[in-house]
Amino acid sequence: MALSLKLAAHSEIGLVRSNNQDSAYLSGTLIVVADGMGGAAAGDLASSVAIRELQQADAINQPDGGERLSGEAMLESLSGALTKANDSLADLVAWDHSLEGMGTTVCGAMFDGSQYGICHIGDSRGYLVRDGEFRRLTHDHSWVQSLVDDGKITAAEAADHPHRSLLLKVLNGQPTHTPDFLLVDAKLGDRLLFCSDGLCGMVDDDVIEPLLTSGDDLETIVGALTKAAHEGGGLDNITIIVADVVQHDPALDAAAPLVLGAAADVEIPKITGLQEIDLGDGEEETHRIDAGKPPSAPAPLSPAGGQVPDGVIDPDEFETIRYSPHVPSRTRRLLPLLTSILAIIAVVAAGYFGGNAYLSSRFFLGPDQDRVAIYQGVPDTVFGQQPFARHIETSQVPVGDLPKYYASQLTNGELRNYESLDVARQELARLDELAERCRADRAASASPKPTSTPRTPFSTRSAGSAQSSGSASDAVEGTSTPASSANASATNRTPTPTHAPATATSSPRPDQDPCG
Repeated sequence: MALSLKLAAHSEIGLVRSNNQDSAYLSGTLIVVADGMGGAAAGDLASSVAIRELQQADAINQPDGGERLSGEAMLESLSGALTKANDSLADLVAWDHSLEGMGTTVCGAMFDGSQYGICHIGDSRGYLVRDGEFRRLTHDHSWVQSLVDDGKITAAEAADHPHRSLLLKVLNGQPTHTPDFLLVDAKLGDRLLFCSDGLCGMVDDDVIEPLLTSGDDLETIVGALTKAAHEGGGLDNITIIVADVVQHDPALDAAAPLVLGAAADVEIPKITGLQEIDLGDGEEETHRIDAGKPPSAPAPLSPAGGQVPDGVIDPDEFETIRYSPHVPSRTRRLLPLLTSILAIIAVVAAGYFGGNAYLSSRFFLGPDQDRVAIYQGVPDTVFGQQPFARHIETSQVPVGDLPKYYASQLTNGELRNYESLDVARQELARLDELAERCRADRAASASPKPTSTPRTPFSTRSAGSAQSSGSASDAVEGTSTPASSANASATNRTPTPTHAPATATSSPRPDQDPCG
């Protein structure tokens, strides 16, 4: 029965590294992860070379309407691609000696619809979940794994071993570093995981298993595994491919291949002027040998805790941070929490000192009982208090003498955000002038207004006297006085104000009326 692969993948730098040296490739017929090493010696280039050769092999394996490779033919195709990749790495080092030390792991599977053709070298891993059972498909080519195989340390001790990053085999241009190949029958419902040690080196299998066997969709599972790698420290690049084996689906088989990580960006240089060199045919070794120097077999593995033997590959040799060889796993799991706590403390500290700096540069005017005072900070209140204000000085300006408009501004905390104490004092002096003007206006309004006494041309007489002696008066004056004149004279005896009271008018802008 023909089957298909449903895929999800992710590749990232991680929480510590400065660049991504991992690469990945996935299609309906090939899924593979490559973890480059070498730091400045171009681990990203090494993983990109491996992915390029495997991608070309996969393209040949997808003829239009033809038969795909199957069985042993898949393993032969993978072997040829990795041999070409290893040769290319040797050529690159010979062409540019600064690339000495670069290398890459490779772990993945070619798929023909019924079998997996698995290739593996290094410490990247493949896992299989079948019928609820979780197991590894690959065996690490690492020094501590060899110690476990020899019974010198336990698997638990290997997880925290100070040299667990040391490798026995990678693709690095050495002809004796040969990958492992095997065929595994596929079954409907299988779930595959291929990953770099940014996951499996940071997270124990007993943490990976429940995440991989959950009933979530593949994207959610990839996200959960990535989160677990972060919580485990995130000290390396993280690359994950998860695949479900489903009923045959032509659309899945025909999906466009996807390249992730370094291989999606790195440009592999074209080699020019290279002379062939003899790489030798000796036993397995770590680094390239000088031309003419006979290869030597690696030294026997020393017991746990002993001196590291010659002939093993140290990924840390060319980079400062790749693994966490000296940090216990429990500490690694606490690292994200400690990082978060430190980040929170940093934010709080920055807010505290930044806030203090801001408050120290701001001044405002406010009441101090019945006087105007200068404060440093802002007049904002919390539960009726002003926690962000500090009293500076109190003036002799009474709040009650201010115009109503400015007195209201003062009590409402609106006279604020003065950028210096001098500016605040200038504003205080202006309020003092307004208060003085208001005191003068109010004093003038409170004083009595002068009145004038009307002049009378005759002696003051009663109305009756004027009437009885009217003829005599007429004789003296030689004129007659009408009755209306007497009435007018009587009227003029009542004092009349010099000027009528002024009508109060209000200013169209309250801040322009000195006394409100």
